Amino acid sequence: MSEAMGMDFDTLRQAMADNQEQPEGPARNARAEQLLVEAEKLNIPLAVIETLGHQLKVYNYSSEKDKMFVPFARLLRMWDERPEDFDEYETHSLHWVFKWMSAGMLDQPHIPLASIEKWLGEMEHRYRLAGHSERAVRGAEFSVAAHLGDVDRAERAYTAWLAADRDTMADCHACELHSQGWWRAERDADEEALELWRPVLEGEYTCAHEPHTVLASSLVPLLRLGRLDEARAHHLRGFRLVRPMESMRGAYADHVEFCALSGNEARALELLAERPAYFTDSGDPRSKLDFMAVTALLMDRLTGLGLGDQPVPGPAGREWTASGLAVHARGQALSLAALFDARNGTLYVSERARGRMDQRPLVERLPLGVRSRSARHLSPSGSATGPGTASASASARSSAAFVESDAGSDPSSLSALLAEARRLSATRSPDAVEAWAAVSRAAEGRELDVRDRAEIADHAAMERGPEGIELFHEAAGLYAEAGDPGEALAARARAAYVLALTGGPEEALATVSELYEGVLALLADGGTGVSQAASVLVGRARILMQLVQEGADEGEPGAAASGAAGSGTADSGTADSGTAGDEVVGAAEAAVRELLALAEPHISDVRMASRAAEARAMLGELAAHAGDAEAAAELLGQASEAFVAAGLPWFAVEYESRLAGIARHLGDAEGAERAARAALEHGGPRLEPMGHAQLHLQLAEVLGATGQFGPASEHALEAAHWADEAGQGPTLGAWARHQLGGFLLRQERWAEAAEILESALPDLTTEMHGDGAIVQTRWWLGDCLTELGEHRAAAEHWLRAADVARRWPEQRDHAMLAHLAAEALGHAELPAQAEQAYARAGDLWRAVGNVHGLIRSLRARAWVALRTDSGLEGARESMGAAVRECEEGLLAMSSSVGAEAVVGSDAAEDSDAAEARHRLVAELGHTHRQFGDLVARSVPDDAQEALAHYTRAISVFASLGDDALDARTGAELAAGWLEADLLRPAAAAARARAVLSAYAGADGEAAQARRAEAENMLGVTEKA
Repeated sequence: MSEAMGMDFDTLRQAMADNQEQPEGPARNARAEQLLVEAEKLNIPLAVIETLGHQLKVYNYSSEKDKMFVPFARLLRMWDERPEDFDEYETHSLHWVFKWMSAGMLDQPHIPLASIEKWLGEMEHRYRLAGHSERAVRGAEFSVAAHLGDVDRAERAYTAWLAADRDTMADCHACELHSQGWWRAERDADEEALELWRPVLEGEYTCAHEPHTVLASSLVPLLRLGRLDEARAHHLRGFRLVRPMESMRGAYADHVEFCALSGNEARALELLAERPAYFTDSGDPRSKLDFMAVTALLMDRLTGLGLGDQPVPGPAGREWTASGLAVHARGQALSLAALFDARNGTLYVSERARGRMDQRPLVERLPLGVRSRSARHLSPSGSATGPGTASASASARSSAAFVESDAGSDPSSLSALLAEARRLSATRSPDAVEAWAAVSRAAEGRELDVRDRAEIADHAAMERGPEGIELFHEAAGLYAEAGDPGEALAARARAAYVLALTGGPEEALATVSELYEGVLALLADGGTGVSQAASVLVGRARILMQLVQEGADEGEPGAAASGAAGSGTADSGTADSGTAGDEVVGAAEAAVRELLALAEPHISDVRMASRAAEARAMLGELAAHAGDAEAAAELLGQASEAFVAAGLPWFAVEYESRLAGIARHLGDAEGAERAARAALEHGGPRLEPMGHAQLHLQLAEVLGATGQFGPASEHALEAAHWADEAGQGPTLGAWARHQLGGFLLRQERWAEAAEILESALPDLTTEMHGDGAIVQTRWWLGDCLTELGEHRAAAEHWLRAADVARRWPEQRDHAMLAHLAAEALGHAELPAQAEQAYARAGDLWRAVGNVHGLIRSLRARAWVALRTDSGLEGARESMGAAVRECEEGLLAMSSSVGAEAVVGSDAAEDSDAAEARHRLVAELGHTHRQFGDLVARSVPDDAQEALAHYTRAISVFASLGDDALDARTGAELAAGWLEADLLRPAAAAARARAVLSAYAGADGEAAQARRAEAENMLGVTEKA
C-alpha cells in the first residue's frame, strides 16, 4: 500500500520495524517523524503510542537526543488520561524510558537541576505505583550524584542500587556492569573495574550497545595498569563496533583519547577525520564535551611534538592546524563544562574536563598493527624522530660528543674526541663513524696533522655511499703522505668495494687485484701490518662475492672474472666477461680461504677476529650458492658465534637471519627460531627501523609455521610497526599486516583480525605482493566477518577473491570461494544472489572433478531456492540432481573397481577406493535426509514423499554400519515424528524403540540426546 493512500496499522508496524534496522542518524529520525503523521491518520490510539515509542528509540540512539522530551511528554499525558489505551508492551516501554529521560536531562545543561531532582521523585513515585523495584530509581540517582561530583551521595545511591532487587525495569546486566565498572575506575580502582566488566568483555552479557561502551571505557584503565596487549585488542575490537553507530560519540572519544595517550597520534587524527559531524552536532552536549576535550588533548600532544603547524581535520568551514584546533577545542570543551557547572552549582565538570585535556601520554608508542603513520611522519620536514631511527645509539652520540661543545677552543678536548674515535674504530664499533664525525665538526678551522685528516676523511667516506669513493682516495693520499702505505692501500680497497656495489664490479676487481699484490709485497717486507693486509684481502673477497651474487641473480652459477681474481700468483688484468661462472666461484672461495688463513692466527685482535668471522660467513654463502644447505648452516652458525665471541654481536645479525632461512628450508624449526631470535637480540637498539621490521617478520613466519600463533602475532605486530616507522607501510608493512591478520584469525580473535586485514588490503598489490596474498587476505576477511555476523560484507570479499582466482590454472580455490560466497549471501537474506552463486560453485566443482563439492552445492541451492522465484519446484530439481550425482558417482566407482579387478591392484589402492566409496555413500544418505526435511517443511500435506526419502536415508546409513549410527538414528527419529503426524502411532513407536535399541549401553552426548528424543516420542505415541 502506497503512503499517498495512507497506511493500515500492520503496514505502519512493518514500516517502523524496517526503519529500526536503518543506520542511526537524522535520516532515520526524519522517517520516524513521517510515520507519526501516518499514525495520527488512523485514529487508533495504540498506533500513535507505538509510533511515539519508536520516535523515542531512534532519537535516543542518535545525535539528536534533545528531541526525546517532546514525544515522551505526549506519551506521559496520554497515559495519565487513558492508560487503557496502552497494551502490556507499551506500558512496560513507557516506564522503561523514564530512565532515558533521567539520563537525557543530565546531558542537557539548560534543564535546571531542580527539575532533574523533581523528576527523580516523579520516577520513584510512578515506579512504586506500578509495583516496580527501586533498583532503576537508585541507579538513576547514582548517575545524578556522580555527574555532580557528590561522592558521598553517589556511594550511598550505588550501594542502594546494587542492594535492590532486579526486576523488569532494571537495566540489562551488561549496561549495569558498565556503569558499575565506570564508577570504580573513576574512584581509581582500575582492577576492580576490569573485574566487573569481565562478564561483558567475555560475551556472557551483551546488548545493542555492549560490549561497545565497556571496551571503550576499559582502554585508559588498561593503559594505566600496563596491560598493553589487552588495551590494543580492546581498541581494535571496540572501535569496529562503535564506528557505524552515530549515537556513540562518547565511546568514540574514548578511542581517540586512547590513541593520543599511547603514541598513536596519527591514528587518532584518522579517527577524527572519519566523523566530522561530531565537532558540531549539538543534540547531546555532554558527549560533545567529551569529544572536544579529547580533541584538545590530541592537538596539545601534536603541538608538543613540534607539529603545531600540521594540518588536521576539524569543524567544517575552515582549514585547521593542530595548534589552532587545540585552542578552539579547549575553548569549546570549557564553555560546555561551564554551562553544566552553572546548572549544577559546582566546578566539578570543568575540573574533570581540564584533567582529561591535560593528561600526559601513558605509553610512548603502542603498536596497533593497523596501517598508520607515526607522528614523526606527519611533519613535512620530517624533523620529528622516533625510536630506532638513528644510525648510532644515543649512548654512542654522547660518548663521541661529550667534549665536542668545548673542542673548538680546547685542544685537549679535541684530543679526547680523537682518542674516543680511535678506541671505537679499534673495537669495530658501529658508533665509530659518528665519533669521527664529531671529530670533524670539532676540528673545523683547526690545523690537524696529516694522519688525523686521513682518518677523518676515511670515516666520512664510509657513510657517503657512491659519493664516498673520492673521499676514500683522498684518505689514501693522506695516509701515504703520513707514511702509512698499507692503510693507503686499504682505503683504496674500500673505494673499490663501493665501486663494485654501484655497478662497476669488473673495474673494481681489476683495481683490487693490484692492491692485493701491493699489500702482500708490503707485508712480506714488513712495510705494513696484518690488519692493513686483511683490509685489502677482505675488500677483494667481498668484490668476488658480489660477482658471485650477480651471477646468481642472472641465473648463472657465478659471474665472469679473469685469472687476476685467482690465487696470489695471478698477475693483474681486467675481468674477462667470457670466463665461466664456475671460475669466479672458485676464485671467490680461494680469496676467502686466503683471508681466513691470514686472519685466524691473530683473532686475539678484535679486528682480525671480525675478519675471520666474516670469512667463515662468506664460505657459508658459497656453500648455499652451491646448494649445500647443511654446510651453509654450519658455517654461518660458526661465523655468528665468532662475531658474538669477539664482542661484535651486531655483525652476527645478517648471518643469523640467513641461517634462520636455511634452517627453515632444512626443516629445522627449532634452529630457525633460535637463529631468528638471536638476530633480533644481537641487533638490539642498533638496528634501523627496516632491520627491526624484517627480523620481526622473519621470526613471526618461523613461529607461525610451527603453530605458535600467539608469539607469531606479537612479532608480526612489531614488524608492521617498524615498517611504518621506516616509511615502508604500503610494502613490507602491508605484508606484515597480512600475516598478522592470519595469525589472529587462527587464534579466533575475529574482530582484531578483521581490523588488521581491512587495514592491509588497500596496500596489497599484485605487482608487490602477488595475487595470492590479495586472495588470501579477502578469504580470511570473509571468515572473520562471517564469525562477526557481517555476512553481506563476507560475501563481497569472497566474490572479489573468486574473481581473481578464476584466472588461475587450478580452479579449486575459485570453486571454494564461490561456494563460501553463496553461503554468506544466504545468511545475509539474499537468496536470489545465493542461488546464482551456488550455481556458479556447482559448475566449478563439476569442472575440477570434486563430486562432494558439487553435491553439497546442489543441496544448499535447493534450500535457498525455496526463498526465490524457483520455489519448491526448483528446490526439488536441485535436490534430485544431488541424488543423481551421488548415484552416478557410485556407479562409476563400481565400474572402475571392476576394471581394476581384471588388471589387479595393491592393498593401498583398495583402501583408498573403499574410503572414497564410503564418503560418497554417506553423501547419498545425507542428501535423502535433507530431501525429506525439505519436503516435510515445505509441503506438510505430502508426508509420504518425505517419509520415502527418510526411509531411503536410513537404509543408506545402515549400510555404513556404526560409522553412520548418529546419522541413521537422526533420520529414524525424523521419520518417526512424521509417522506420528500421519496418525501411525505404532509405526512411530517402532522407530523410537529402534533408536533406543541402537544406543543400548552407549555413552556420550549424542547417545543421550537420541535416547531422550526417542523416549519423548514413545510418550507421545502412548498418549495417542
